[in-house]
Amino acid sequence: MPPPRRLAILISIVVITVFFLLTSFAYLNISLFSFRLPKFSFGFSSNTTTCPPNAFTDGSWAYKPKTNKTQMTSPDDALEFAGLESCASSREFYWHLASDREEQWDRFPKVSSWEWEPREGTCTIAPFNPESFVRTLVNDGGWLLVGDSITEGHFFSLSCSLYPHVIATPNYTPNSYFDRAWPQNIYLNPASPIIQTLSLPAGFNISSTPLVTFRRVDLLWTQEELEKMHKEMYPEMYDSTPPIDSDSDSEPKEFKLFSDEAAWSLSPNEYIDEIFTKPLPEANYGTLVIATAGHWTTTLFSGYRDELAGEKDGYGIHGVIDFFSKAMERWAELVQKKLDEAETERPLVLSKDSEGRSWRGLGGRGRKRRQVVVRAYLPGHEDCHDHREPWKEVQPFVWNWYNWGYIDRFNEVFQSVVSKPQYPNIHYLPIERPARLRPDAHASGDCLHIMAGVGVMEGWSKYIWHYVTKEIM
Repeated sequence: MPPPRRLAILISIVVITVFFLLTSFAYLNISLFSFRLPKFSFGFSSNTTTCPPNAFTDGSWAYKPKTNKTQMTSPDDALEFAGLESCASSREFYWHLASDREEQWDRFPKVSSWEWEPREGTCTIAPFNPESFVRTLVNDGGWLLVGDSITEGHFFSLSCSLYPHVIATPNYTPNSYFDRAWPQNIYLNPASPIIQTLSLPAGFNISSTPLVTFRRVDLLWTQEELEKMHKEMYPEMYDSTPPIDSDSDSEPKEFKLFSDEAAWSLSPNEYIDEIFTKPLPEANYGTLVIATAGHWTTTLFSGYRDELAGEKDGYGIHGVIDFFSKAMERWAELVQKKLDEAETERPLVLSKDSEGRSWRGLGGRGRKRRQVVVRAYLPGHEDCHDHREPWKEVQPFVWNWYNWGYIDRFNEVFQSVVSKPQYPNIHYLPIERPARLRPDAHASGDCLHIMAGVGVMEGWSKYIWHYVTKEIM
């Protein structure tokens, strides 16, 4: 055991050394904890940017006007009320902004003056910044939006949020009748000053590598694929032999799954293999955002239509939901398999991620893997144009138009499917509650589509951006 005097000297040396090191670190502005730690959730709030979906949706709409102007005098005023400069997309421009009908201008500016606020202390998300968002789309990979017309509205909203740093194609101004199946793209605007600050991945082409793409896909499968799948799963429904005790002399009708109702389809084999996982310079996608349920009705899936079941039982909607469950299981299996296969085929490229860190590869060998985000589907609001402000709580349906009263069930089914451990790169985001509280925020012509610039779809973009950059490790 060392003498007391020697021990005192040793302690003094240690204290002085520690003090010197700490003051040196402070002087050099070096943090002892600058390395990245894995995320852990201990059930209490902190000052981190952690915000799981349930925390994001636990909130309310706060009234926060963006302008002192109090009256709409022109369709373009909708942009000012929303705090937007303009929108890159030209498809149904004023329809998306819901400023195309003067008789509904009394909704403005109030409808554009609300901001979603998660409950205090439960959720921290960085403010939306167009330049940072664009940088993420370049370095971490762009977004492929696959879904129906609700998702098309999300695409339009993104083109507004990122303006003027982006341009959009096709140009619908000279011809507004392009087929809805055509791809719509958002590209970097060559005139944007942000171009000079970007470190583009090798092979990235400003004029041909999209930041965001929308493809109209109502059912996530083609109707031909679903018909084949249905015959395999429900062979008894295709048995045309009449029952032995049948008194009918008429020939039995062959089962037909679909009616002639319009729907837009694309195979996952196409939008995964030929779009999402394509390499640079043709594509640079990192996130696939999908949503479906709105077209899974007994009018399109008319083989399930049961008039005797009546409105109370959804005219046969439970059969549609059962098939939906099986079809989405097949979808998740196929998509995860394709994601796994694509990771082994991606070429090595030297570049940097959105936080400036060097990485090699476009997949598991250095960079974040491609991810799929399933956004919960959104039903409409009955008599929406009679409302002029958000709700405090989601209200029940009165008439249950279309399949709206069963959208929650479709969402539950999809969440149950993709939450299984065998689908690690498919994520379900139940973030529909803020939109469910906005009966006032619909387009001028119907009560399903949401207008751009009122915080609903902009909130989707903000949260998905947060989720894929902060919540997925």
